[in-house]
Amino acid sequence: MIIQSMLIIIVLIVLIIFFIDVVPTFIDWLSRIHIGKYNNLSNWNKSITKKGACWLKNTPKIKVTDNTRLIVIDRLRGNYYRNSIQHWQEGSLLLGLSEYLNYYDDEKIKKEILDFLNIKFSSNGDWKKRPKHIDSALLSYAVMKLNFINKDKYKKAFDYTWELIKNHIGKDGTVEYRKSMKSYRYVDTVGFICPFLIAYGVQYKKDECIELAIKQIKEYEQNGMLDKYYIPSHTYELEKKLPVGLVGWGRGLGWFAIGLIDSWCELSNFPKYKIVLEESVIRFAKAALEFQEESGNWNWTVTRKESRPDSSATATLAWFMLNASRIKEISKESLVSTEKAINYLMKVTRKSGAVDFSQGDTKDIGVYSILFNILPFTQGFCIRVINQFEGSKM
Repeated sequence: MIIQSMLIIIVLIVLIIFFIDVVPTFIDWLSRIHIGKYNNLSNWNKSITKKGACWLKNTPKIKVTDNTRLIVIDRLRGNYYRNSIQHWQEGSLLLGLSEYLNYYDDEKIKKEILDFLNIKFSSNGDWKKRPKHIDSALLSYAVMKLNFINKDKYKKAFDYTWELIKNHIGKDGTVEYRKSMKSYRYVDTVGFICPFLIAYGVQYKKDECIELAIKQIKEYEQNGMLDKYYIPSHTYELEKKLPVGLVGWGRGLGWFAIGLIDSWCELSNFPKYKIVLEESVIRFAKAALEFQEESGNWNWTVTRKESRPDSSATATLAWFMLNASRIKEISKESLVSTEKAINYLMKVTRKSGAVDFSQGDTKDIGVYSILFNILPFTQGFCIRVINQFEGSKM
């Protein structure tokens, strides 16, 4: 009897593990039936925005591991996902929805956002759970972009984010990605912190924040870019100023792009700073255009046509190109690039409205995910792009 009971338990455990492994794969397969059927911009906009709003309070957990077998072990070890990854997913979704609300007065989505803010922040405007990593600056920036709320209510959270960033300033005067990684400067950091620093500096008259953001961008330009083609490496080593990791990593281009273009956009009333970044916008736009595929996408390794398309790189670079098109010198080609990217992103959108085939989370410098699936970060930037693209024609 005891042996029989043990056998039943073992069989049940095996079945549970089997279903935990198999069910997600089956759901992905099922979800991709009829993928790419959108051919109307307005319908696509409604669908991806609706999905983004659903995800805001229940953001899909992004896997740290690429394992697709025995993932129950990763869950038990706490290696399945990290909160720091969630912050920039949520920030992107919020940025997308705030852009949508710039053109549509949608009370339902406003309520969804307010409910989300009440989850993240206390009644006195501070973080309920203070973040430890600078990734959270993207979420703080997204809150600052909401035009229907009293943003000063959240000043305590913004002030904490600024203090967190200051505590990560290294000996060279630029911001570290992690306290444990003082020897490297990551391209991700440009996207995480620079838009927030500019917006915070402008809002609360702190020039040192603006100057830090510009320094972060300019130092990366000087030390982390491929000179001839002006595309970033994943990181650069601080002492030798040596690029480290893949040059031409697609989402790396995306991180640099959003850090640069959002910073530039936030400086509309500060021409002395804006002109410094405008030269960089023009140069980077010309470089990125060289690596866009005819189908409208950028690949996960932009320098290899054989590598897979990456929706996260495509969505962020589309946002960059759309805003760069305000500059007369590059306006026409940037707008054409944006339209091509949007057409590609429509083709990789599931019937549910979820944009598919984004590269998974990076494991380390030079160690990149081989999984391509949904990513809330991508969803948010698709919503940003299409709403500004359509809204500018209203």
